[in-house]
Amino acid sequence: MPVGSNEIMDIEEFRELMKNGEYVDSNSKLSVMFHRLAQEALKITTEINTKYHTPDEIVELFSKLTGKKVSETFRLFPPFYTDCGKNITVGKNVFINACCKFQDQGGITIGDGCLLGHNVTIATLNHEFAPARRANMIPEPVTIGKNVWIGSGVIILPGVEIGDGAVIGAGSIVTKSVPENTIAAGNPAKFIRKIEV
Repeated sequence: MPVGSNEIMDIEEFRELMKNGEYVDSNSKLSVMFHRLAQEALKITTEINTKYHTPDEIVELFSKLTGKKVSETFRLFPPFYTDCGKNITVGKNVFINACCKFQDQGGITIGDGCLLGHNVTIATLNHEFAPARRANMIPEPVTIGKNVWIGSGVIILPGVEIGDGAVIGAGSIVTKSVPENTIAAGNPAKFIRKIEV
């Protein structure tokens, strides 16, 4: 289906296609949905980022951004950036510090009690390598377990799972999944040690 089609995709259909890793051709109905959701996200994040909001107002705005009811225990320090928003799921007592960037089309799940430092980037899309198909995308979800601490400046790449209780050192680039209750750091992030629990 060409870009610019008037046919609207349902948000649940979109989430299901992303969950199943649906290949995104740059001229498809799914690509059109990407552009539509990006415009909605830009509008809501502009509202979040350009004036003061109480914690309750932030919860309300983030719920609108994700299309899901967010716990009243959720905390966010703006600015916050995303080019989708509708495929973010956050648990209870999650804290996201300033300047974080989520590319959540492929799905980002953040468990209860997680702490994200300043300037964390989470990506869930890869592009084709072949130049003729480079505008096409492949989604892979990122899952962050419960009580995870992500240090400032961390980049998490598509398909990564971070186990419960893990710590990711500041400035790390996480290219592979991290087991629960471990510390990982570096570029690429590597196992440092187990955490005694």
